[in-house]
Amino acid sequence: MRKVKIGIIFCLIIGITLLSLVLKQQNEEVITTNAESMNTKKIGWGIKRNDKHEQPDEERKNKEILEKSNGICLGNKDKKVIYLTFDEGYEAGYTPQILETLKNNDVKAAFFITAHYMNTQSDLVKQMIEEGHIVGNHTPKFLMSGIYK
Repeated sequence: MRKVKIGIIFCLIIGITLLSLVLKQQNEEVITTNAESMNTKKIGWGIKRNDKHEQPDEERKNKEILEKSNGICLGNKDKKVIYLTFDEGYEAGYTPQILETLKNNDVKAAFFITAHYMNTQSDLVKQMIEEGHIVGNHTPKFLMSGIYK
């Protein structure tokens, strides 16, 4: 009788564990893209500087693309905010230390990564995303597939 009770408890534990895994997987949103479905039209990207000590102009087409995808180019000129950014791909291996320092001080940053960096340091890119940092593109042709949305 004792073996039967232990067997039933064991089956319940396994069942609950499997059910929780299935429910967790159903809650995760997976976005799959392919290059054929993406717009590959080239546009010039940049900002127009001015001599009036005002924010630069980001150009109409670029502004439309940013608004459509919830992107950020320029901050709010009426607020005093510092944006901490890093160019990744030329950083000589300091990123793990940088991420640790940011985490220890509860600071978020933006990391602009190259395609090569994405292909060789995907675990660090995942860490950036999981810790709430912004990950941006620092390469003309770049697909960030297989990471997160």
